[in-house]
Amino acid sequence: MDLGLIQVYSGDGKGKTTAAIGQGIRAIGQGMKVIMIQFLKSSYTGELQTLKKLEPDFKVFRFEKPRDFFWNLNEDEKKELKNEIINAMNFANKVLDTGECDILILDEILGAIENDLVDEKEVCNLLDHKPREMEVILTGRKLTNAIKDRVHYISVIESVKHPISGGIEARKGIEY
Repeated sequence: MDLGLIQVYSGDGKGKTTAAIGQGIRAIGQGMKVIMIQFLKSSYTGELQTLKKLEPDFKVFRFEKPRDFFWNLNEDEKKELKNEIINAMNFANKVLDTGECDILILDEILGAIENDLVDEKEVCNLLDHKPREMEVILTGRKLTNAIKDRVHYISVIESVKHPISGGIEARKGIEY
C-alpha cells in the first residue's frame, strides 16, 4: 500500500469491532497482513476462532487476563489492567517501528483512553509516527478531539434500538 490512512469506528452502537475485522478481512484478500490488538477485551468471543484460521495473515493480540467489566473492578484490579494496557501500547509501538503489518487495528483503544488507562497524548504520538504506508484503525465509543484531528475516516455507529433495553441478554454468536 502506497498510502496508509487512519480510520475510526466509534459510537454507542453495536458493530465497531465487526467493521474493523471486516476491513482486515478485505485487506488479507488483497495479500496484506493485519495485526489487531484488543484493549478492554479479555473474554472469549466467537470471532477469535475464525480469525485464528486466518493466521499468519491476520493476527490478534490480547495482553489482558480475563476479568470483569472495567466499572466492576476495584482499584488494585484497575492498576493491574493499566499495566497490561501499557504492555499492549508498547507492542503497538513496536509494530509501528518494525512495519510488520499493512493494517494495525487498535480495537477499543478509545475505551482505554476514556477510562484513563492510556493517555490520549500517547495514542496521538503513535498516530503521528505511523509509517506512511500503514493503515491504522481505531475503535471505541468516544472519539476525542485530538484524535479526531488526526484521522481520515470517521464512521459513527449509533444505537437506535437494542434488545438489551427490552431485557434480552447478549446472545452467543451474535453479541459475542
